[in-house]
Amino acid sequence: MVLIFLGAPKGFDLFLLLIITSKGPKEDFRGRMFSFRLVYIFSYNLFQFCGHTWILANTIARFLTFGRDALADTFYSIGFVMSLCQLLSILELFHIADGIEKARLLPRFIQVMEKNLLLIMVIMLEEIQSKPVVCVQFFLWNILDLLRYPHELLRAMDKPSITMLWTRYTLWIPLYILSVATEGVTIYQALPYIEALNATHIHLPFILLGYLPVLALGAFVTVWQLLKERQHHLEKWNKKKRK
Repeated sequence: MVLIFLGAPKGFDLFLLLIITSKGPKEDFRGRMFSFRLVYIFSYNLFQFCGHTWILANTIARFLTFGRDALADTFYSIGFVMSLCQLLSILELFHIADGIEKARLLPRFIQVMEKNLLLIMVIMLEEIQSKPVVCVQFFLWNILDLLRYPHELLRAMDKPSITMLWTRYTLWIPLYILSVATEGVTIYQALPYIEALNATHIHLPFILLGYLPVLALGAFVTVWQLLKERQHHLEKWNKKKRK
């Protein structure tokens, strides 16, 4: 802060005080970093939102055009974009760890890992890619992310919405439970194909059967954590509205 006193002209009894404030190099660097982080997280959430919007539009258009026949080649039409979006979602773990995004790390870790592990399995097994359950699974993932990323965009712009907040948690949680159940069905239907491809001494179907209880436990922990997060955000919103 710089203070400059200017002598007043004759005929005046007061002095003019001019206060000039300037930021130091540290504050300027922090400001640039904050701006970069804000632009980055906004761009990331916008990319994810646009990607999942394209997936939903493509899925609906194909279903309206080809009917049930569209279920067989859903993976071939949207698989690349879905894989890209889910692969990039790993970055969200670093966002939370670095403090760019305010969320609980454990439930996000479980969600990201279970999606990517299942996606790897579907990519490896061409026989299951045409199963209707894969189309249903992708559709549920798509809806879940379309409920989440608009809320994250509004938070990045510091314009939270109670409607999006309610949708993000209250509607998202039961859909997530349904999605996990569908993941279990997908894994179960993939067991015969995995057993046919198994050329190692490790019996992979037994490993996947053992993974199903882990998947259920992870879903339970995720829902429990999200319910606590939902309560925290709603209480915070109510306190803000009272003020």
